[in-house]
Amino acid sequence: MASASATTSAPSSPKAVAKAVHIRLLNSDGATYGVGMPIVAYFSSKITDGKAFAAATVVKVNGVVNHGSWYFESSSINRGYPIEAHYRPAPAAGAANQFWPAHAAITMAMQTQGKSAGAGLVFDDSLTLSMATADAHISYVNCATERMTVKSNGVAVRAPMLTSCGAPVTPTANGIKVVQQLGEDAPGSDTLRPSGAVRMVGGGGLLGNYDLIVPWSVRLTNGGEFVHAAAWNGRNIGARSTSDGCTNLNTPDAKWFYKFSRIGDVVIYTNTGGPAMKPYDGFGEWNLPTSSFNNSPTAA
Repeated sequence: MASASATTSAPSSPKAVAKAVHIRLLNSDGATYGVGMPIVAYFSSKITDGKAFAAATVVKVNGVVNHGSWYFESSSINRGYPIEAHYRPAPAAGAANQFWPAHAAITMAMQTQGKSAGAGLVFDDSLTLSMATADAHISYVNCATERMTVKSNGVAVRAPMLTSCGAPVTPTANGIKVVQQLGEDAPGSDTLRPSGAVRMVGGGGLLGNYDLIVPWSVRLTNGGEFVHAAAWNGRNIGARSTSDGCTNLNTPDAKWFYKFSRIGDVVIYTNTGGPAMKPYDGFGEWNLPTSSFNNSPTAA
């Protein structure tokens, strides 16, 4: 009987294991924000393709799917999370502005686990979010007239407040900004400093070098633009721009604005004499054209 001939085959190469990419959110589940608050996601690796991420994410406003888009940018906010993505909603037909509607229920279902984040990368978690918006607080600062008008749901709620914007050597940025922070924690604690205070250190402008504890401070940019009380600058408030880039208010106005404000509220600047608000300097993506929101991390 003839023996069967033996056959051999080359050993197969081990299958490459995709690197896991973890997603975390800035937004808190169940929180209420101002109408300018984007949904912000952070990624634990530099993803190279955001299409599957965007396709797997459904955002609804009052139960209706919203066909907004994601803007990707480099990030240094969280250690180990080098890229962040911001979701800007598509405005409702006939809406007066591009922000979320007031008093809206917003949900997000991010079914991303197992989806590709680019060659050799895969998302390892899925997330959900439920948040709401409050009244539409939109303020307008005209640095040419040194006046700040605050509106709630389109109605002015306080007589125009006097301001002093950034001096020509340290100008305030033009454009749409969003409240990021109210006051700050005392060092080494999770308790706010009294009177909405923030320690501010700077120099090089008209003020020279300074290290101050500044009351009633509302942060608008990563770079350090605040709306705050400035009792030391009273003679210039309402008359001329002399600050280090912040918006100086008289103390009673600053206290009122601090207590009125909510994270996600909108402040719009005109006639500052400064550059346009940068998209990465806080929640500056509201200033970008729609074409920048292409659901791809290459937009960073």
